[in-house]
Amino acid sequence: MTTRKKLNWNRLSLLLMIAPFLVLLFIFSYIPLFGWSYAFVDYKPGLGLLQSSFVGLKYFHIMLFEQGSELLRVLRNTFALSFLGLFLSPLPVVFAILLNELRSRSFKKFVQTITTLPNFVSWIIVYSIVVAFFSTDGVVNQLLLALNWISEPTQMLSNAEGTWLFQTALGVWKSLGWSSIIYLAAIAGIDTELYDAAKVDGAGRYRSILHITLPGLIPTFFVLLILNIASILSVGFDQYFVFYNPLVADRIETLDYYVYRIGIATNDVSFGTAISIAKSIVSITLLFSVNYLSKKVRGQSII
Repeated sequence: MTTRKKLNWNRLSLLLMIAPFLVLLFIFSYIPLFGWSYAFVDYKPGLGLLQSSFVGLKYFHIMLFEQGSELLRVLRNTFALSFLGLFLSPLPVVFAILLNELRSRSFKKFVQTITTLPNFVSWIIVYSIVVAFFSTDGVVNQLLLALNWISEPTQMLSNAEGTWLFQTALGVWKSLGWSSIIYLAAIAGIDTELYDAAKVDGAGRYRSILHITLPGLIPTFFVLLILNIASILSVGFDQYFVFYNPLVADRIETLDYYVYRIGIATNDVSFGTAISIAKSIVSITLLFSVNYLSKKVRGQSII
């Protein structure tokens, strides 16, 4: 009986430890859902919600039938940038494996620090760095002109055709080191006896990576891939807000930026909220769909 009481108390203590975080989750993630009610009223800034007239699904109708062409353009940009990110999602896995194979601990820590540091640099600072290097009178253009490799400066920040690739490259540069940390932790959790047994059997470094490290990372990779697919409509706002300019607006305006422009810049809060609701519904549907497929194909799921 004493053992059972002790076990129940241990469980209760663990529950009490996470209680503050559950409260914060409820405050910041669930209470704001009350704001969805703005999508069903004709809200005007300065008026209260109760003083606004109820319009039902008016803004959802506008989104689908009146703003369809503009919304399709925004979705095109969002899906293009998202799929490019998903296509390059194995890069952190490869980087983590290569980093783990470094023999020098000091050099390994140096590389990990240098590659992780950009994650903590704001996009405002990144934009300043990019302007200094890639603007028409930046370091890169001046160097290429001096070497006679180009005849005129390249327009990296105003080149609409290369916007998707350029922004994807910046995103990879900024997040590669940080994203590899979870894979390094997964590698550290692989049983070292497997590597010892492989070495005894004559397996070299590359075969150990192929038959031990990679299979050990696949579950972690698929969990993160499912989460990334579920958030495919959320490709980030701050990056594209900073790099937005009229010359690349047609290619860089994503769904999050479109919601900001409609809801904040033009004060159409109701329409912006309706778009956000649709985005959330699509994201939840994608999450459960991909999770269901993962359960059917791999026999494992995250929900």
